Amino acid sequence: MTEPVQKPKISGYRRHLLVCTGPRCTQDGESQALFDSLGERFKAAGLHEGELRVKRSRVNCFAACKGGPVMCVQPDGTWYYNVTPANMARIVEQHLVGGRVVEDLVFHQGPGGADDR
Repeated sequence: MTEPVQKPKISGYRRHLLVCTGPRCTQDGESQALFDSLGERFKAAGLHEGELRVKRSRVNCFAACKGGPVMCVQPDGTWYYNVTPANMARIVEQHLVGGRVVEDLVFHQGPGGADDR
């Protein structure tokens, strides 16, 4: 007799950050390094627990390969490009903590966001 499949559990979160780490997005593992830096960045900004908690996931390909690293903030539907370490710091402070989209880094605004670009 097989065991029943267990229902997974995820702690609550306010936003979900999806980072493309696919090989076509950036060269030399730049996107993976960016993803790996998020744990410490989130702790420093208070985004690792509580009301502002941000969940993060790697995505293999968004099929939006220009201008990487590329990432998407859900449920806001905000797509960012050129997410360098310095730009990531701006996104963490302004968007994930402050709730204000970093307009000059947005290349698409999907459902849930302020407008359609």
